[in-house]
Amino acid sequence: MQKTERNFAGPATEAVFNRTRLEMARIFTKTSLKTEKVLFQWGLILLAVGFLLGRALILMEIMPFALPFFAAVLAIKKDKAALAGLAILAGAFSLSLQNGGVVFCSLFVFLLLHRFSGFITIDPLKKLPFTVFISMFLTKLGIFYLFSQGVTMYDFAFIAVEAGLSFILTMIFLQSVPLISYRKRKQSLKTEEVISLIILLASVMTGTIGWVMYGLSAEHVLSRYLVLIFAFVSGPTIGATVGVVTGLILSFANVTSLYEMSLLAFSGLLGGLLKDGKKMGASLGLIVGSLLIGLYSQAEQALSTNLYESLIAVALFLLTPTFLLKNLSKLVPGTSENMMEQQQYIRKVRDVTANRVEQFSNVFQALSDSFTQNGFYEEKRNEEKEIDYFLSSVTERTCQFCFKKEQCWAQQFDTTYEYLKEIMLEIDNNSLEQNPKLVREMDKHCVKSKKVIDVIEHELTYFKANQQLKSQIHESRRIVAEQLHGVSQVMNNFAQEIKRERENLNVQEEQIVEALRSFGMEINQIEIYSLEPGNVDVEMWVPYCHGRGECEKIIAPMLTDILGESIVVKNEECAKYPQGYCHVSFGSTKAYVVDTGVAHAAKGGGFVSGDSYSMIELNAGKYALAISDGMGNGERAHYESSETLQLLKQILQTGIEETIAIKSINSILSLRTSDEIFSTLDLAMIDLQDANVNFLKIGSTPSFIKRGDKVIKVQASNLPMGIIEEFEVDVVSEQMKAQDLLIMMSDGVFEGPRHVENYEMWMKRKIGELQTDDPQEIADLIMEEVIRTRSGLIEDDMTVVVAKLKHNTPKWSSIPTYAYRKKAQ
Repeated sequence: MQKTERNFAGPATEAVFNRTRLEMARIFTKTSLKTEKVLFQWGLILLAVGFLLGRALILMEIMPFALPFFAAVLAIKKDKAALAGLAILAGAFSLSLQNGGVVFCSLFVFLLLHRFSGFITIDPLKKLPFTVFISMFLTKLGIFYLFSQGVTMYDFAFIAVEAGLSFILTMIFLQSVPLISYRKRKQSLKTEEVISLIILLASVMTGTIGWVMYGLSAEHVLSRYLVLIFAFVSGPTIGATVGVVTGLILSFANVTSLYEMSLLAFSGLLGGLLKDGKKMGASLGLIVGSLLIGLYSQAEQALSTNLYESLIAVALFLLTPTFLLKNLSKLVPGTSENMMEQQQYIRKVRDVTANRVEQFSNVFQALSDSFTQNGFYEEKRNEEKEIDYFLSSVTERTCQFCFKKEQCWAQQFDTTYEYLKEIMLEIDNNSLEQNPKLVREMDKHCVKSKKVIDVIEHELTYFKANQQLKSQIHESRRIVAEQLHGVSQVMNNFAQEIKRERENLNVQEEQIVEALRSFGMEINQIEIYSLEPGNVDVEMWVPYCHGRGECEKIIAPMLTDILGESIVVKNEECAKYPQGYCHVSFGSTKAYVVDTGVAHAAKGGGFVSGDSYSMIELNAGKYALAISDGMGNGERAHYESSETLQLLKQILQTGIEETIAIKSINSILSLRTSDEIFSTLDLAMIDLQDANVNFLKIGSTPSFIKRGDKVIKVQASNLPMGIIEEFEVDVVSEQMKAQDLLIMMSDGVFEGPRHVENYEMWMKRKIGELQTDDPQEIADLIMEEVIRTRSGLIEDDMTVVVAKLKHNTPKWSSIPTYAYRKKAQ
């Protein structure tokens, strides 16, 4: 029974605990919202800051804080300006009636000048510091004239210093007041905003000078508490900066606190260095700093007082909720929390962008599908229905008012319909005169046969024009469907690339750095963006090597051995001075490289050839070779062929598949002009990773692959581009090997030899007899051999493109690092 009770009591207790935890979280959230509402919406924080700044003094006489704070609140949060003004006056009058009167007069003069400054067409925030400067200067000058026997140069300097400080503090408070007057801030703080906030908080602390309890000063406790927070949140740099700024402002207010600056700066530095020890580590830094600085004072009482003040600051720091410190660290630049926040924001932007690109991709795909489903892509025309519409228009003009209409179309519908259809087809084929039997039968059947035949001939002209227009519309929509489909694929691939997040490769970075340093190479910094096979991307910052090429000769070979694939230097930015660092990018090399050679000649030895060629290296690790032959010769043929290759290059570089690209180009060429201007296209797409080649031949001559003594012919049957609107592209794939030669040529070369019956056998024999493997020499020799058979005459445009496939062998051998090879992989 006891065991059963425990089994039932466990879930019940856990449920009660969960309900209690949820209730506590709800109460905490509600309390936080109410606290934020009181502090920010009601302006309690501005009230407290204004009261303390109204009490703040420098050298026991100068009051430069009150008026700048009021001016900043008036400019940024005007609805709380009255509350801030009352708080400032309350703080000033709490010191003395004289201080309260000075602050009241300065506020009154400022409001008058601010009212009249509205007539000056300058940005209000830019003219505000000058208004504060003039107000403070005039107020102090008037008080000196009224209550002193005369104004000396020292008095003028005193007034100018106070007005100048007010001018500077106004610009500082304009940046820091928004930080304490709004509930939430989504962006991280700028460096100048952090410094402005520190100055504001240090200025507020000067308002607590004179607050002493049991011999402990409030400004010392609060200043050390502030240094602890920033040292723990931001590290030693910001911690020491906060200590210096806070101690400097406190020493201005009270000269006896000058040693406080060194204590706070040293404690901020130690606390930041020990922040890895969490709160206790930062607190230990303050205590150690207090003890070391306190030893300079000879009195034991001063040391104990100093230590007690630090302990109270540590107690306040330990009681500060951790989530508040984390939220603050997200706003301070340079912290790990801020960097994580920025990365999360970048990741969110990346995901939103990728999702938006995917949505566009889906939209384009849906549009393409809608064209396909509506019958504009591959649907055959319903010829019977179109013939029915045609014959209906004919009967409206001939049979509608005929007295035999009922007999022909009601009693003999099938016979009448077949006669009209046969006559239409005969007229369409221009063979009606060769079929007198059909004409005689039509005369016997119809009393208006001649009129019917004339109307059919007349309407058939419009019918053909309408059919041609429909065909062009059909083709245009097919182009749109294919282009939308291609764009959809490209955008979808782009969205996937955006989503590919940089992997966390810290372990591999450390291993590579360790391997390189064990070899004696000094590496300042390394960033690994990808270790994907065939797509390695590594960046390094290395010391300047005085032009010895250490990155190419040592680091790249070592990375080759560590990562197990060939790595080369992609880009190198050398240091500008000997002590600097070079920025080097390393990446994977392709398995194969292509050497090319070209030979071309225009008809009759002219300058303008109707042939065009192009060699395109694509980002997808492919290499494209293309030859286009425009119909005929001269400028028009050159324009057609070059335009075809230009369109091909632009479309392929977007990432659209080559078959879709060629179909799109064909459709564009067929619709662009009514002239019979056609062009051929011979395209070879070489994959530089596996040496597979896709051949797309549109009306072009065969290509040849030379592998040793063997010659392989590559051929496909497609009409030239622009002749027909719809055609399927035949893709021929061949697996090439290293040292293979690919020879592509235009018809001027393939069909150029004179007195040759079999051009293919002749070309195979000439290619097989070649004794060189240099691409340029092969292109020149083939061109020369063809021209020699014509006795030196060039009777057509001629182009030969030769490519040699080779293994990509780096200039430097890999350097073995067996201890780290498997780890990095």
